[in-house]
Amino acid sequence: MRFLLDAEQRDFAGSLDAMLTAADTPSVVRDWSRGDHTGGRALWRRIADAGVFALAVPETYDGLGPRPLELTLAFVELGRHAVPGPLVETVTAAALLTEPGAAKRLLPALASGEAMATVARDGGYALDGEAADVRLSLTAEGLYLAPGHGPVRPSLDPARRLTPLAAGGELLTAHPPVTAALTLARLTTAAQALGVGLALLDRTVSYVGQRTQFGAPIGSFQAVKHQLADARIALEFARPLLFGAALTMTAHDVAAAKVTACEAAYRTARTALQLHGAIGYTAEYDLSLWLTRARALRSAWGSPEECRNTVLSGGGRRR
Repeated sequence: MRFLLDAEQRDFAGSLDAMLTAADTPSVVRDWSRGDHTGGRALWRRIADAGVFALAVPETYDGLGPRPLELTLAFVELGRHAVPGPLVETVTAAALLTEPGAAKRLLPALASGEAMATVARDGGYALDGEAADVRLSLTAEGLYLAPGHGPVRPSLDPARRLTPLAAGGELLTAHPPVTAALTLARLTTAAQALGVGLALLDRTVSYVGQRTQFGAPIGSFQAVKHQLADARIALEFARPLLFGAALTMTAHDVAAAKVTACEAAYRTARTALQLHGAIGYTAEYDLSLWLTRARALRSAWGSPEECRNTVLSGGGRRR
């Protein structure tokens, strides 16, 4: 099968890229890391105005979806620009909120960007629990609306602020669609990771063309070219797997896309760090915003081992 994006889909991705390029996301990310959500919330509303979160919400509740392929395109751009906040968790919440009463009450605000959501699984930490307006706790007993959150805990990526959620709360449903929600979470995480990897590669290619050694740009050295080529191949191999998974939405295909995209982004991050030399290790340099994101996304919503096990088990695969 030959798969190409149509003009409308390409225009959608291009408009998001242009909007986020003009938004100075590195400064938004740094403010978010310090707990200042003002710029992040303003950017969130602009992303919502572009229709991104509505793509995960059914039309019945003021949404446009579910449209996983368009969501994938959007999340590649969100990753490319390192947008902070519980992006994956908000669309995952939309997939979990299928009980009519809770859906009618909560989904329109998620679709419009008036509210952001976060989700904690089995008593684990929730991403950006102190910033989220809707805090969902997913346990073996069902899906709960958590009444509050605990203190922020340290994270590998400072912009991914982790908090425990308060126990108890309102039971929204005893039978949430866990598999469908996890599949969407992994798909959008994989898309975000691909965008992160593409941004790291672009920044590194630009850097090695400017930095000189022995009187020549280091990008002219064969060893550097080979490293960048390997990173490019890994990312380009992940892209069709990701879009193919968005079409099938099977647990097997999405798990394969996630492990491939996240490992490609992680490999690109290591290459970027090495080729930037000492400057790549400094938190003040913007490259660090994408480096830490690549590492964090690698294990978010399923470690590489978990995803490989899903692939090997054939979970959800069509026969």
